[in-house]
Amino acid sequence: MARNLMSDDEWAFFEGFIRAVRHPNGRKPADHRLVLDGIFWVARTGAPWRDLPEEFGKWSSVYRQFRRWTLAGLWEDILDALNHAKLAPDKLQMID
Repeated sequence: MARNLMSDDEWAFFEGFIRAVRHPNGRKPADHRLVLDGIFWVARTGAPWRDLPEEFGKWSSVYRQFRRWTLAGLWEDILDALNHAKLAPDKLQMID
């Protein structure tokens, strides 16, 4: 399994936001934690989606879920929650 996967505490933070987003066709969703780890892998490495390691699932499925969450406003909701959490400065990191 890949290095740098999110901790249980980190997953607990994201899980509530992700579960609030409904799947468009009612199908049972993929392993959201693994998908989110894949999205973070792409963000962290800057690699193209097609280079996503297979351990995260099909790159196209991970990308499709990323787009769904983007269109649903998930990332804005997460950033708003982090902004209001008043975390210590050493707990927040932003890389551009």
